[in-house]
Amino acid sequence: MTDDSAPFLDAAHGRIGTHTPVWFMRQAGRSLPEYRGVRGEGSILHAIKQPEVATEITLQPVRRYGVDAAVLYSDIVVPPHAVGFGIDVTPGTGPVAETPLRSRDDLTRLRPLAVEDVSYVVDTVELLSQELPNSVPLLAFGGAPFTVGSYLIEGQPSRDYRFTKSMMHRDPSLFHDVMDRLATSAITFIDAQLCAGAQAFQLFDSWAGSLDETTYRRFVLPHSTRVFAELRTRYPDAPCVHFGIGCDHLLDAMYEAMPSAGPRVLGLDWRTPISKARRRLGADLVVQGNLDPALILAGTDVAVAGAERVLADNATEQGRRHPGHIFNLGHGVSQFSDPNVLQAVVDHVHTTTAATTDV
Repeated sequence: MTDDSAPFLDAAHGRIGTHTPVWFMRQAGRSLPEYRGVRGEGSILHAIKQPEVATEITLQPVRRYGVDAAVLYSDIVVPPHAVGFGIDVTPGTGPVAETPLRSRDDLTRLRPLAVEDVSYVVDTVELLSQELPNSVPLLAFGGAPFTVGSYLIEGQPSRDYRFTKSMMHRDPSLFHDVMDRLATSAITFIDAQLCAGAQAFQLFDSWAGSLDETTYRRFVLPHSTRVFAELRTRYPDAPCVHFGIGCDHLLDAMYEAMPSAGPRVLGLDWRTPISKARRRLGADLVVQGNLDPALILAGTDVAVAGAERVLADNATEQGRRHPGHIFNLGHGVSQFSDPNVLQAVVDHVHTTTAATTDV
C-alpha cells in the first residue's frame, strides 16, 4: 500500500489531502445491526479470538459509512487476558478481574506477552490487509500502561481509582514494576499488529485524566514514553495517536510522551477546542477529534451542526482548512447511536472539506 491516496495518512503527516478524513472510535460495535448479526453472545474476547469474525466486524463500518480508516476489532485487555492473568470483559460492566493485582505475588500472573499469545490478532490483521483498499489504512491499537493497569488493580471499572492511587503512593516500586511490564506488553502487542500490516496505531490512556499533572509525570509519563519511543524506533513512519478522556490539563505532557521524529497525532476529547490545543502546542499540531458523542444521540441536525463547529475550529487564521486534522468523536460511539446520523456526519465532513483543499 502507498499513502499518497489515503486521506488519513495525509492528515497524520500534516499533508493536505482530498478531504478531512473521518473515523470513529467504537465505529464497529453495538450501534450497527450487522454487528449484532455476527457478534454472538458472551464476552467480546471470544469474538476477537475468531479472525474471520473480527475481520468482518472491522470491515462493517468501512463498507457502511465510507470512513477513512479501519480500526482493529480488539480490546485493550487482550494482552493480560492472553497471558492468563484472569481478566474478562463482562457485558454491561467492562473489564473485570476476579483476583485483582494488589501485591507483588499477583504480579507473577502477569507474565510477559509473546506474539504467539495473540496469534489470532495477527491473523485478523493479515486478513484485513488483504481486504482493505489502499485508501483506508488499518489502525492498530493498545492500552496505555496506566489505563490497563487500573483495570487489573481495581478489578473492575472505577470512578475513584482508589486501589491504583494507593499503590502508587504506598508502594511506588511495585507500581512502576506493573507499569513497566504493561509497557513491554503494549509494545509487543502493537508491534505484532504493525508487523502484520497495520499502518498506524493509537495508544488509549482513557483514564489518565483522573490524575493531576505532577502524579502523571511521575508515575505514568515515563512508561507511555517508552511505548512510543520503542515503536518509533521500529516503525519511524507509522503515525501514532495518543488519546485520553478529560486530559486537557495533561495535553502538554501527553504530547511530550510521543517522540518528535515521525508523524504524531494528539487525540482530543470534546472538552478541548482544537484551536486552543494549537495555541498551546503549536500551529502545526496534528489533532484527532473532537465532536461530543452525545450530539450523535440528539439527531442529524444537531450532530451535523456540531460537526460544522469542529471543522470551523480547525480553520487556519486565513480561514482555510488546516491539513492536520482527523475528524473523530471525542470518545467512542454510543451503542444507542443511530447509524444514519453517523452517516450524515461522515458525508458532511467529506463534502464540506473536499471543496477547501488549499491551505
